[in-house]
Amino acid sequence: MPILKAETIDVILRLGHLRRTFRNWLILYTNVRKYKVTTTSTEMKSPVREALREKQRIVVKIGSSSLQHAQTGDLDYIRLEKLVRELCDIRNQGKDVILVTSGAIAAGRKAVGIREITGETEAHKMAVKQACAAVGQARLMMTYQKIFAEYNQVAAQILMTKNTIVDDLNRFNAHNTFSQLLRMGVIPIVNENDTVATYEIEIGDNDTLSAIVAALVDADLLILLSDIDGLYTDDPRKNPEAAFVSQVDELTEELLAMGKGSTGSNVGTGGMNTKLQAARIATGSGVDMVIANSRDIGILHRILNGAQEGTLFVARQEEDFDLPRFVDRLHRQ
Repeated sequence: MPILKAETIDVILRLGHLRRTFRNWLILYTNVRKYKVTTTSTEMKSPVREALREKQRIVVKIGSSSLQHAQTGDLDYIRLEKLVRELCDIRNQGKDVILVTSGAIAAGRKAVGIREITGETEAHKMAVKQACAAVGQARLMMTYQKIFAEYNQVAAQILMTKNTIVDDLNRFNAHNTFSQLLRMGVIPIVNENDTVATYEIEIGDNDTLSAIVAALVDADLLILLSDIDGLYTDDPRKNPEAAFVSQVDELTEELLAMGKGSTGSNVGTGGMNTKLQAARIATGSGVDMVIANSRDIGILHRILNGAQEGTLFVARQEEDFDLPRFVDRLHRQ
């Protein structure tokens, strides 16, 4: 085998680097043209990101899998405590903050010793699910109340269904309740009312619920904390060429189609499709949205300091966007 000189090796390496650079540039250019997104280095700053520093009303959603130990399904108290500490610090800055949290059914299932929800009929299965939600919701709120109290903050529980938004009087009352709680300096903790929700009145997942809450309370920013880094042009687990999307300026049909068929963890109910649906609600209502990884809960204050973390969906308020009508059509499309 011939021995290559150092100069030859250097030329080969340089050519390889140029090919990779051109390939990455081509992926970036294609993504921008096709999806109207930005695939940038996480080191770059943008005026839109810097503007996140000025947001005054923030909704934070965290998923079931982010609050539990994967091995046992038990609550991860260290992560929970870090989350509450971040939220309290946001509140101490004079900002309004609302938490949308999953995990009631999973917590209840663990408490009563059920590994999997089953039933002889669909009605029986639904009853078991709702019973687990009743047990789990109480346990979750008890835990949250204790930790928030340690930081001298008051939390309140709000449970919602689709009817909360679709019915005009219910929506009006819900808006007033949120507004009064925020004026009092309280941190609302929101979940879907799984104890009474059925297919006809359920919202279905907390990604969508959090976007609905953000629209309802006229929030400035929605942050979805999940077990993914953000949006990619393809599934990075299957396609090593998938490029990370740092910013989405417009939700095109091609972009929405990217989320079809994606699934989340086996604990929660939301995949990328539900997150893009949440982005549709949030941005259409004039709310910026960020998808970020909950692996490090401290990502919350970095986002609010303008750091290039996660995927930012830039608000594009639609004058004709009808939130109650959109919610009423959920599961019917």
